[in-house]
This record gives sequence, structure tokens and C-alpha cells, in this order.
Amino acid sequence: MTLFVTSSPYIENAPGAFLSPANGFIDRIREVLPENPRALFICSDPDDHNGTCRFAAETTAAFAMEGMAFSSYHVLDWSTARQAYQLISMTDFIILCGGHVPTQNAFFRKIRLRHLLRHFDGVVMGISAGSMNCADVVYVQPEEPGESVPEFPRFAKGLGLTGVNILPHYQKVKDNILDGMRLFEDITYTDSEGQCFFALPDNSYIYQDEDHLLLFGEGYCLRSGVMEQICKNNSVFDLSTLE
Repeated sequence: MTLFVTSSPYIENAPGAFLSPANGFIDRIREVLPENPRALFICSDPDDHNGTCRFAAETTAAFAMEGMAFSSYHVLDWSTARQAYQLISMTDFIILCGGHVPTQNAFFRKIRLRHLLRHFDGVVMGISAGSMNCADVVYVQPEEPGESVPEFPRFAKGLGLTGVNILPHYQKVKDNILDGMRLFEDITYTDSEGQCFFALPDNSYIYQDEDHLLLFGEGYCLRSGVMEQICKNNSVFDLSTLE
């Protein structure tokens, strides 16, 4: 399996979905996708069929504009959950949509997606929440009002595709206030005790295959309450070298 762990692969503030060429993303994903791949969009909200279909259509068009036209695409949500095995077996490229991490995680667990992906040998691209849920043990960063309370589950079993935990959209959320507390300094820094999280701005991404675990673009490592920049835009950092 080849895995792209992204914050967002789209050009920020563009009038629509356009893939960003930043940090070589378009060239790199083009290299690993087969010609005219069969795509599967796995939702973040299994009850929002129309929203997932709209996102799938926009993303399909964005890839086509870059010369990566899909031969077909399908959506996996509650409406197609009983066909999950068949849909995965007939796809080359899986896109894990962005959204609310706990909502998506619960759906993944109910359809046993971790088990279904054990032998998948294609390309997976996570976006935001989809990237976070790729981890073996997911850090569920509080996001919505009321989620800052100690009772909110901060860790959950993920898909087990990677050992990496990301904090997406860092350029947008780093100064957020949630329930009267600073999202990072008062909440996430504390949660990082004994952990390692990677904060990624949009258009930075992590590439993983059997031989590589590479961060492309600006990125930060938050470990035990200490945030450190480890990579800059247009640079590459080998995450396997971190102790």
C-alpha cells in the first residue's frame, strides 16, 4: 500500500476544488496511481450521502484536470455499507474524506474497515479527519464545543495504516479557542505527554510506502508538550530518523 497523509491537498481559497502542486504533491501521486484508476470515496459522515457525492464529484474533476482521470468512482457510506468488501476489492485508489474525526471513526469501526483494508495493495489518500483516522491509535483532537472536557475520549482505535498522528490545518487552527481554552497550549500540549503528534499546514503531507516515511513541506513535531519545526516548505524530512 502507498499512503498519502494530507492536511488538505487543495489550493486554499480557490473557487472550487483544485489540487495544489505545492511540495510536489501532484507529481508524486501521479507517479503511483495507475492510468485511469478506479476510485472509492469513503465518507466522514455516513448519513450525508449528498455531501459525500458532491465532494467526490469535485475531487474527481480536480484529478481529471491534472491528467489523472478516474475510470470510475463510488461512494462508501451507509447506503452502500453492505457492499464495502466488493467496493474495496474493485478499487485502485481510496480517498478517506475529511470531517468530524469521532463520527468517521465510529463508521469505520461499524463496517470493520480496518479489517477490510488489511490486504489492500493500492493507493490511499487521507484528508484531514481521514488522515487522522489512518493511525493505529488515533489522537482525537477536540474540535467542537463541549469536547474539551476530560470525559471526551481523546484516543481511539484507527485503521492501523500508519503509526503517524497528524494535527491538520495547523495554519488555521493553531490559535483557536475551544470552550474558553487555547486548543493547542491548554489542551493538545497536555495530551501530547508521552506522545508524538505532527502538526501539518494545508499542502504539507506525509508519504508512506514499504520503504519510506517522508514529510514533504512545512511540518512540526509536538512531543510531550514541546512543539518543534522539523521541516520547511519545498523540503523533505525522513520521519523514520526520529527517535
